[in-house]
Amino acid sequence: MSSGTCFYASGQEDSSIRTAFDVKVCLPASSTITVEEDSAEPLALSFVTDVMWVLTCAILVFWMQAGFAMLEAGSVRKKNTNNILFKNLMDASIGAICFWLLGYSFAYGNGRYAYDNPGNDNKFIGSGNWALQNFNDDTQYHSWFFQWAFAGAAATIVSGSVAERCRLEGYFVYTIILTTFIYPIVVHWVWSGTGWLSAFYIGDDGEPFLKENGMIDFAGSGVVHMVGGFAGLMGAIAIGPRRELLSDDPEVRAQVKGHSDLLCALGVSILWMGWYGFNCGSTLGAGAGNGSYINLASKVAVTTTIAAAMGAITTMLYSRFFLKSYVLTLCLNGVLAGLVSITAPCSVVEPWAAMMIGIIGAIVYICASNAIKCCGIDDPLDAFPVHGMCGMWGVLSVGIFATRSNIKRAYGFDNDAMTSGNQFRNQLIGVLAIAGWTVVTSGLVFFTLKFTGLLRVSEEEEKIGLDASEHGVEKPKGVEMGEVKDGSVANKGSAQAV
Repeated sequence: MSSGTCFYASGQEDSSIRTAFDVKVCLPASSTITVEEDSAEPLALSFVTDVMWVLTCAILVFWMQAGFAMLEAGSVRKKNTNNILFKNLMDASIGAICFWLLGYSFAYGNGRYAYDNPGNDNKFIGSGNWALQNFNDDTQYHSWFFQWAFAGAAATIVSGSVAERCRLEGYFVYTIILTTFIYPIVVHWVWSGTGWLSAFYIGDDGEPFLKENGMIDFAGSGVVHMVGGFAGLMGAIAIGPRRELLSDDPEVRAQVKGHSDLLCALGVSILWMGWYGFNCGSTLGAGAGNGSYINLASKVAVTTTIAAAMGAITTMLYSRFFLKSYVLTLCLNGVLAGLVSITAPCSVVEPWAAMMIGIIGAIVYICASNAIKCCGIDDPLDAFPVHGMCGMWGVLSVGIFATRSNIKRAYGFDNDAMTSGNQFRNQLIGVLAIAGWTVVTSGLVFFTLKFTGLLRVSEEEEKIGLDASEHGVEKPKGVEMGEVKDGSVANKGSAQAV
């Protein structure tokens, strides 16, 4: 006996409010639904527009891989350029296969909400749709493509923290585990319909598991950047500093500076451009909601721009007054600090708040960078200060600067979570959970690789450079592999770009 037809609809009367499809509507099998031709055409156009929007933004996010590649290539010495570019290529390639086979399934499972969970997914992990086997109607592939681009970004962040001394075999192992398990679990917690931190979790009582809104991370300050940054921190601790930094000779220590400010600046420019796909694309639509989605994306573009600009300006002022010069690479990191910080709150704050978030993000970056150096942790690209700490600040900033009206506009919730402090509590819980999960799991991976001898290259291989030892690239004639020709040092006196 047929049970009829069921579908999901929004319970909000105001169609301009973006919210989950939280009402299940079932019709008897004998019922007939007739869609007028005039109304079906706009619906089809809206769906096509949404898919095209997501695909375009996903391509922009993937373009960020080129930005990371240029930035990292400019931040290392010439003898390791080939190696860092190769790692970026493998991040995307290995990540694509792992996220297709298992990662997306652990993240989103059957793609259902908690009140309609068929029983496989739970609050911790997704289950089902292995290798996208449930994508049989051609209407959901864009979702995987968008999410894979994010997974690739998280994996690439780590390569900067272990640059110039990590074995490729060890890095491959870590990339597989990150994109298959560590990162997807956090995605499930925060962005799926059944994750315990998720703002999209709708239980039998119609509420998120974390009452009043859940944890809000619109585009991934916590999900993407904290995971990549904290994993990079554990990698840097496990692998240890580069050999030159163990010397008491300042000239020897100065040899670790990157070789090309030009590549660093080009990389950050590409990343800034790609970030609009990252943040604006997280509306996951452009044609739906009678224009509300694309209007929200437009506001996100504004807040993203203001935060990035203020991050650069703040680090510029710091470098001028405290370092007595205008340091390019520090300001490039300031841009990234602002971008990472605004990624979580970009849809729920006003432009003035985005300015404050960018300023504080730059200060967080500077303090964290100095702190890990004092602790003897060698993070060649400052990946942890920029992505880990600024990602943490971005998540927490939601609980400080978000407004009730903006949360209602972006998520559909209308309550006093901000004034009661409940939203900040949710954000703090999310930060602690993500940091704890990433530190424990990535720490287990990196220290296991260390104790099995698969993490770090030999001292001789590090000395001649990974391009020669790992890739068979002939080292330049007349140039000592540990130094820059003519004794000059790129980025002298500056912090390294991430």
